[in-house]
Amino acid sequence: MDAQIKFAIVGHHSRKYVAEKLAVKLDAMLFMDDENHGSNWNHRRVLEWSAVQKERVIVLEDDALPVRGFEYLVYHWIDRFPDNIVSFYLGTGRPPHKQLEMAMRLIDADKQRLDYIMLPHLFHGVCYSVPNHYLPRILENWDERKGADSAITDKYKGRVIYPVYSLVDHADLPVVEVHPDGHPRRERRKAWRLFTGGERWPD
Repeated sequence: MDAQIKFAIVGHHSRKYVAEKLAVKLDAMLFMDDENHGSNWNHRRVLEWSAVQKERVIVLEDDALPVRGFEYLVYHWIDRFPDNIVSFYLGTGRPPHKQLEMAMRLIDADKQRLDYIMLPHLFHGVCYSVPNHYLPRILENWDERKGADSAITDKYKGRVIYPVYSLVDHADLPVVEVHPDGHPRRERRKAWRLFTGGERWPD
């Protein structure tokens, strides 16, 4: 484990209990939105804090459900991909127009015996990590009108790494805010595949 890591939780006041419980479990910094500022505002706060940390920060939303051993498994990915954004969740339902592409990428990964896929964007804010050296550019070009995931990768020129087996699931709780695109979230939002400990990563 060469990487040094911290954890941060993006929380909404309506889910204060679960956010605090997750923060305690991971010994994480908790960023609570007490006044309905919205996800975009709160993710930006987390990334501003991350930009002044020596360690790389893993960001989780309050409805993230980490797998057993999550706090240790993440080191594997940060060590392997120090220069990429890593998303520890690949989810069904959202965004609907990308679901077929996700499915095809997973099939291709199986054929090639790969344990990850690469996509050009961060499609979920459930759990991710941004290399520290990208944060100034991301924050400088931040668009407060967009979802946090879009704001993060709009100006990102690299590829986002998604483990084939996600390290967090999504609780799929009722949506607590109106998203910038104005579309309701009715789809089932769960991990495509979830790491259970039986999978093996390539050496």
